[in-house]
Amino acid sequence: MVTAIVFVKADVARIHEVAEAIAALDGVSEVYSVTGDHDLMAMVRVRRHEELNDVIPGRLNKVPGIVGTETHIAFRTYSKHDIEAAFALGLPDAD
Repeated sequence: MVTAIVFVKADVARIHEVAEAIAALDGVSEVYSVTGDHDLMAMVRVRRHEELNDVIPGRLNKVPGIVGTETHIAFRTYSKHDIEAAFALGLPDAD
């Protein structure tokens, strides 16, 4: 699985519409509204690296209302389970 994180700048009047259009694309697993220099962050997950071309420049970048994008490719995934195991102190859960 290849994961790309795409930061999106959108026309401020169309952020909601742009987010919904991106979320509907095949290969996009989540879209978040974010603070900072960008308006949205999309998680793109595909089976092969070559498929990123179809999803990001092929469809995502063409969504009306997008002003610009910045794409980052993930090298490794750390799940919640992995992080909890790495920081576990061996103490019993306090329920």
